[in-house]
Amino acid sequence: MPSIYLDHAATTPIDARALAAMSDQAAALGNPSSLHAHGRATRKTLEDAREVLAAEIGCLPSEIIFTASGTEANNIALKGLYWAGRDKGKNIVVISSIEHHAILDPAHWLATHEAAEVIEIPVNHNGTIDLEFLANLVEKRGNEIAVISVMHSNNETGVLQPISEVVSIAGEIPVHSDAVQSFKKVPLSFSQLGVTAMSLSAHKISGPLGIGALILRRTIEIPSLLHGGGQEREIRSGTFNAPGIVGFSTAAVSPGYNAAAVSALRDRFISAVQRLFPDAIINGLASERLPGIVNVTFPGTQSDTLLLLMDGEHISCSTGSACSAGVHEASHVLLAMGHSEASAQSSLRFSFGATSTEQDCDFVVSVLPDVIARGRAAHSL
Repeated sequence: MPSIYLDHAATTPIDARALAAMSDQAAALGNPSSLHAHGRATRKTLEDAREVLAAEIGCLPSEIIFTASGTEANNIALKGLYWAGRDKGKNIVVISSIEHHAILDPAHWLATHEAAEVIEIPVNHNGTIDLEFLANLVEKRGNEIAVISVMHSNNETGVLQPISEVVSIAGEIPVHSDAVQSFKKVPLSFSQLGVTAMSLSAHKISGPLGIGALILRRTIEIPSLLHGGGQEREIRSGTFNAPGIVGFSTAAVSPGYNAAAVSALRDRFISAVQRLFPDAIINGLASERLPGIVNVTFPGTQSDTLLLLMDGEHISCSTGSACSAGVHEASHVLLAMGHSEASAQSSLRFSFGATSTEQDCDFVVSVLPDVIARGRAAHSL
């Protein structure tokens, strides 16, 4: 049987060019912080990669701070901007109710350990944040808000968020956006959005694991989470992961991802699901969304059971964020969109990517009727 991978929102197959560039750089000798010839050569390669990424994301090279992951970038941004604001008497952290746990968890940590007041922006049933709620909050308590963090696109539903409008409402309040899922899939420009900070991750764009980036406006100073060597504007100390950085920049300019083709696969799959299961709910369908993510609720099923049944058919998909996989609980994203506990636990996420094909899509569609029937029979017991 074929093995079908429809979990590109969790991680993507590494691009061959990125892998080759990483391998070459891993064989090169020299710490980029060293002043001798070997170190300078590695540093030049690293800075060339930084310039490539800056051009792709629409920022200055000096605004890129390399991290070990998107999660680390989120933590540095949220905690750093909160601490900077707290020094000015501001203690409110505003996030959306559908953030990835890489924002939710540090926000709640700030509430527990750093006296932050965390306020969540609700979303409508299509998964888009309530801008009126945010505007009212800023009008009433704007002088208390240290940071606003709203993801550019949701990792479970693919729904795009109105970040430009958030920035407009925020005014002088710093705005951070987790753009891990959006980079290289939809138009994305740090400078055009006007955000204060943005998080990226290489392994979501067919780059290597273990390398991410925080884009931070050059005029902004925030406290550091890591102290040691003073690298990256003294915000993120540590020896540079030169092979990872080179792999990241190479993946960013590799021509593998075709948004139109991925969107066509997504729509082909949605049409088939709607034809086969009239009672199925495509979550976030009415909103602007990423090309590749489809989140479907199949009433009368249990998502973990469906996931195992799909895996038995050699199909990899997910019940939501891979970072919270194995935790049997309803998706906070779907609950925020108005789902009940039962319906939120009856959903699967299928995410298409650069290597997905029509044959992949059609094979999954061919086994879905049997999988859903077996899932409903198991649930009824």
